[in-house]
Amino acid sequence: MKLLLHVCCAPCTIFPLSVLRKEGIAVQGYFNNPNIHPYQEFKKRLTGVDTLAGLMDFQVETVREYGLKEYLRQVVQHEDERCGLCYEMRLRATALKAKQAGVDAFSTTLLYSRYQKHELIRRTGERLAEQYAIPFYYQDFRIGWQEGIDMSRQMELYRQPYCGCIYSEQERYDKSLRAP
Repeated sequence: MKLLLHVCCAPCTIFPLSVLRKEGIAVQGYFNNPNIHPYQEFKKRLTGVDTLAGLMDFQVETVREYGLKEYLRQVVQHEDERCGLCYEMRLRATALKAKQAGVDAFSTTLLYSRYQKHELIRRTGERLAEQYAIPFYYQDFRIGWQEGIDMSRQMELYRQPYCGCIYSEQERYDKSLRAP
């Protein structure tokens, strides 16, 4: 099987890539993340993906244009639905790229994170799979959470402290938004 894997960042890619390869799946990466803010964070994550690609002999196509304007056009005034809108943007681009590349399926490293909404990712992927006639490959990679963290530290990869968008950055650092 040939799979196009949406890559959100280097640390979240390590474990899923390792598992998929052990399963005999040929994996190509696709970094397309218009949600990442600020610009310097985007550049750090892009550099991390480039580094990981070299370390793991991983072919990754990277969208290097900073897509913040497009992301904000989608989510402003829809902040409560922002995660679903963000998943939609990134998975739609991945499904289209997978279809063009002639691979067998597409997936995402977002399925590695404990902090992502797995059922929403799964439903979005399956809906797009039906729309574009290319299967969405679902696997829950959260079981390897600590292993992926340990490996990213060993590789000395940049590890970001929040999901990526301006809203998640605020939630990470603004103590007034934390649950009591």
